[in-house]
Amino acid sequence: MTTKAPEADTRAEELAPGVWPVAWTVVVGALGVLFGTTIVAVAVEPLAGILDVPLSTIQWISTGYLLALAVVIPVVPWAQRRLGGRRLWILGLLVFLVASVLSALAWDAASLIAFRVLQGVGGGILMPMMSTLVMQAAGGKGLARIMAVIGIPASLGPILGPVLGGVVLDRLDWRWLFLVTLPFGMAGIALALKYLPKDEETRPAKLDVTGFALMSSSLAAVLYGLSDASRDGGFLHQDVLVPLLAGLAAIGVFTRRALRRRTESLVDLRLLRHLPLASSTLLLFLSGVALYGAMLLIPLYFQQLRGMTPLVAGLLLIPQGVGTLLSRTPAARLSETIGSRWVVVAGFVLVTIGTVPFLGATEHTDLVLISAFLLVRGLGLGAVTVTLMALAFEGLARDEVPHASVISRIGQQLGGSFGTAVLAVTLQAATTTASTPALGFQHAFWWALGFTLLAVLVSFTVPRGSGTRG
Repeated sequence: MTTKAPEADTRAEELAPGVWPVAWTVVVGALGVLFGTTIVAVAVEPLAGILDVPLSTIQWISTGYLLALAVVIPVVPWAQRRLGGRRLWILGLLVFLVASVLSALAWDAASLIAFRVLQGVGGGILMPMMSTLVMQAAGGKGLARIMAVIGIPASLGPILGPVLGGVVLDRLDWRWLFLVTLPFGMAGIALALKYLPKDEETRPAKLDVTGFALMSSSLAAVLYGLSDASRDGGFLHQDVLVPLLAGLAAIGVFTRRALRRRTESLVDLRLLRHLPLASSTLLLFLSGVALYGAMLLIPLYFQQLRGMTPLVAGLLLIPQGVGTLLSRTPAARLSETIGSRWVVVAGFVLVTIGTVPFLGATEHTDLVLISAFLLVRGLGLGAVTVTLMALAFEGLARDEVPHASVISRIGQQLGGSFGTAVLAVTLQAATTTASTPALGFQHAFWWALGFTLLAVLVSFTVPRGSGTRG
């Protein structure tokens, strides 16, 4: 005997009181962090010349930031229990602001790298807290619609960050790369003091030191290995292979230990038994590949193959950002009525369609055509991201939300690093063997398309009724 599935209620679900002030408070604070993360994307090569250091040295302003981010993220659930969400959010903003000012005052490459690492510490606190604070305020209601708002920084950062960086380098001193984020941070602190709920009485929480050492070192090792994958030898180079294998081994040890512990682990991996969180984390990994991997290829296509400046290349990415913003709210509404699965499937199909023109792109491909397909690509990415980020928290208790936020954030972070590394290696190998540079880029874009098609298939693992109200 089969049971008829309840029809989805298309009426808007009433949201928890006070959730929107919390959501917009988080958005303002996070914008500074996301711009601070992505604004240096076009600044690495110019800064190498300005500071008179090799490119391999100055790249650590990005690598060091990402490693610090990876080390801090796993400890955030413990820190929230110990300090409270409001205090921890403000602390993260203060650390990021101080590090931004220090980065602007840096006197050489070494000091700039050190201050960027400190920025990564602040970012590592704030990234998982963005979702945690708002999801806890929402109380499980209207998750997709709320995620459509708090995901705005994540959508704008990779698109507008490079544009803002290009404008600064073209018109201002390089130190403004770090000062332009200050208004967001200061406004974020003021709003947090006014709108974030005061912390309830905190409870003593013992830090899982062994788990912290395993998780943080493993993520740092994996990200470090992936960041070096573009050098000669690719993934087989010892500077890539050794940290990768060591990091994966440490992740395995941490996972085995976390699943066997009777007391609370640093990150509760047992939550991955919850199918919505498990499927969304896997797909966020693949969406990270699709977004950040292609965000390496597409600007390089504009700059290296078509001879455009970093600023022009950044401006040409705006249609993708516009598409991402346009699709977020409709995707949230659809996921609440027809279910998350079909929104995610459709989103990845759009990303696939938006990647197709690059498979045969040359120096002479019509830019209007490319812009139109980048808009389509952005529509897909926006639909996928907002739906998956909401899905990760579906059906979870309040005290499980911080752990789910860390798990999903790590999945997306590793996906972005993995995609960037694989496509960088592929592009390097293809451009050295292909008869023309255009064929090298086309080969790399085929890899990007392959990851996206894999995501389409994996999308069918999303639980059928997820996101619907009945």
